[in-house]
Parts: sequence; C-alpha cells; structure tokens
Amino acid sequence: MRTPMSIRRLSVVLAAFLALFALAARPAAAQSVLRDAETEALFRDMSRPLIVAAGLRPTDVDVVLINDSSVNAFVAGGQAVYVNSGLINEASSANEVQGVIAHELGHVTGGHAVLNSGAQAASRISLLSLLLGAAAVAAGGGEAGMGVMMAGQQAAMGKFLAYNRSQEASADAAGASYLSQAGITGKGSIAFFKKLQNLEYRYGYSPREGDEFYSTHPMTGDRIATLQDTYQADPAWNNPSDAGLEERFKLVKAKLFGYQAEPRDVLLTYPVTDNSLPAHYARAYAYHREAHLDRALAEADALLLAQPDNPYFLELKGQILLEAGRPNDALDTLRRATSMTGNQPLIATLFGHALIATEDRANYKEAEEVLRAAVARDRENPFAWYQLGVIYAANGDMPRARLASAEQQVMNGSLAEALISARTAQIGLPQGSPDWLRAQDIEFEAKAAIERAKNRR
Repeated sequence: MRTPMSIRRLSVVLAAFLALFALAARPAAAQSVLRDAETEALFRDMSRPLIVAAGLRPTDVDVVLINDSSVNAFVAGGQAVYVNSGLINEASSANEVQGVIAHELGHVTGGHAVLNSGAQAASRISLLSLLLGAAAVAAGGGEAGMGVMMAGQQAAMGKFLAYNRSQEASADAAGASYLSQAGITGKGSIAFFKKLQNLEYRYGYSPREGDEFYSTHPMTGDRIATLQDTYQADPAWNNPSDAGLEERFKLVKAKLFGYQAEPRDVLLTYPVTDNSLPAHYARAYAYHREAHLDRALAEADALLLAQPDNPYFLELKGQILLEAGRPNDALDTLRRATSMTGNQPLIATLFGHALIATEDRANYKEAEEVLRAAVARDRENPFAWYQLGVIYAANGDMPRARLASAEQQVMNGSLAEALISARTAQIGLPQGSPDWLRAQDIEFEAKAAIERAKNRR
C-alpha cells in the first residue's frame, strides 16, 4: 500500500500544476523557431500522407522545428505540429519521427487545445478549494484551512491529469490509424516509445506502481503494449520505410547536429575518418562555426563532388562563402540553389543578401526581384523584409523601405516602432494602393496589440 503523499512532494506537484496553467497558453512563444529549407521540405514530405489520412489539407498544416534540446513534440491549438530539435537528435529514423507526427496530428484532429475543458474544470476546483481554505484560515482553523486547500489542489491535479491522459490515449489511437491509412509501418512509433522508456529509466523519471494518478501521459509500458498489438495486426506493419526519406533524414539530422552541438562533440560523433555524406555535412557546419574556412569549404566541396546538383549543398557552400566575407564568390552557387528550388524563400533570401553584400549597384535590381518573390511566398520572414528594406532605401524608395521595416517590426514584436513605420509609409504611398492598404493593416494590427497589452496591466 502506498503511503500518503508528503507535504513536500505535494508542494512540488502543486508548483508544477500551477506552472502548467502559467505556461500552457503560449508554449512555443518562449522558444525560437529554427528555419531551414531542407528540413522544412523533409517535414512536408514526411507528414503529407499522414495529414491526408487525418482528413486535413497538407497546405493547412505546418510541422515546425523548435530550438529546444528536450525530447518533445506538441501542438498548441490550430493546425501546427511543433517538433523539438532534441527529438530529431534522439530519433534514429524518419519513420520514428513520422510516428510522433501521427500522434500529434491525433491531438490536432481531436481538438486538444492546450487550455482544454479538462484544465478549465480543474482550475475551477482549484479556485474553489483556495477560497474555502482561505475562509477556514480566516476563521482561525489554520491547519484545517491548509488541509482543505491541499486536498482541493490534489483533486484538481488528478482531474486535470486524468483528462490529459485520456487525450494522449486518444492521440495514440488516432496516430496509429493515420499511419495505417497511409501505409506506413508502426515500427518506428514503437521504437521511439521504447527510446522514451529508456530515457525515463536513465534520468530516474520512471514512475512507480500507482503513480499513474500523477502522470500527464499513460504509462509508457502500457502504451507500448497497446500499440504493439495494434501495429502488428496492421497490414502496413511489414512495409519498408521510404528509403529516400530515410537518406534525407540522416542528412538533416547530421546538419542539425553540426549546427547546434559543440564542435568537439560533432567531431567525436562524425570523425574525419567517416566519409559518409552526413559526416561531411555535420563537419562542414562545425568547421564553419569555428571559422575554419578552408576545412568548411573542403567538406562542402566533398558533398558537391558526390551530388553536384543538390541545392542544399550549394546553399551551404554559398552560405560559408558569404559569411566569410566573400559574397561575390557565393553568387553562382546561391543563384543555382535558388533556381533549382523554384525560388525557395529561405534560399532566395540568402541569395538576395549576397547580392546586396557585394555592394555593387548592378546587382540591386536582381536582389529586389529575388527578395520580393521571397516575401510574396513567405511573409513570415523578417530577415527577407529587412533586406528588401535595405534595397528600397538604396534606391531612394523610402515609403516602401518604411513599409518593409513595419513588416519586420510587427513580426519581431516591436509594436510601437511598427506603428510609426506603418504611419510614415502611408504618407508617401499612393492612397488605396496595395502597399498603402498593407501599411494601414499593420497600423491597425499594431495599435490593437498595444491596446490589448495596456488592458492586461
């Protein structure tokens, strides 16, 4: 029989419970999004059949990479799935990540908003217990009042976590269904759950018998057992994983590791004796971060020797040259990468930046064309707007330079500056033109956001 929860343990649980309510409203806000053309293309191709199986439109669902080393993925309302970089680093295959995405799509289709009705019911119990407890303390019953509050909070915690466990079980079942309909094996899903179970044991998070009450998720062992039966009975169980996606995943994983990990750790994981493409990729980023230009270029050239028409390898070499202060040398590779990807906005932005960095006015017209095309396809790209503003200013088109600044500022949360820039832009733009209307929209958006912020104080 379990002994009653100690005061100290309950206080820790309550603190975590309150933190849930404090942080759940904007779970991705305090974390940075990592943008990379190759990674986003891989996510789209990995998730497309699952999104279709879920009854959603691929153009309406985003899979977003978050710069966070924890092994996690989540949804935050709407139709976006957030995947932490730590999860990519832990996963061994694209198929494992597809299992995670399928599960998160189960949350999307289930309408499992972060602040859900279960949380609201729990908060009502929590608030009621606090009021009753405060009344008891005021009446002189200090210990009784604390008891009421603690018992009420424990009940609230139980209700909230039970609701959350129900959501997780529902998402597990939905994810299994989507994998099945897409003809994708569930072996990766099982493999990743086993990784999670090993992490629980490694870091001492493995729950004891009876701890289900305090867990936000169904017990990992139970989930594995349930899903194992489901997947093994599915016709897709023995389907091989997509070989092309798996090769691309290895490259993206190595690229991310080279970008994020300490260079010494990169060289331990991908030693110079390893001549695989993922190893060259990881080392190129590690050397570039350490400003070892010759070594970084040698790794990029090794990649291009193997795949001379790979646009992402071209992008890498162009980035290395540009950031080493050699923009003219970067133009050819970045122009090819931009063309081969159909003016992919992130790559096009890098190319536009290189054209501007040459400080040759003969390149400015091309830079403006490239950057305008980039923001037309991806308006949520503050660096592209900044570069476009530089070009407008260099050409003496200050109203559009201010509009570009307003676009960038509103995305970065600089609302007061965005308001001023938008108003200034309107003065010089033809009234009623598309640019003038956009400046007006930004003015209204920034003004409304500022007012909301004032009302919350």
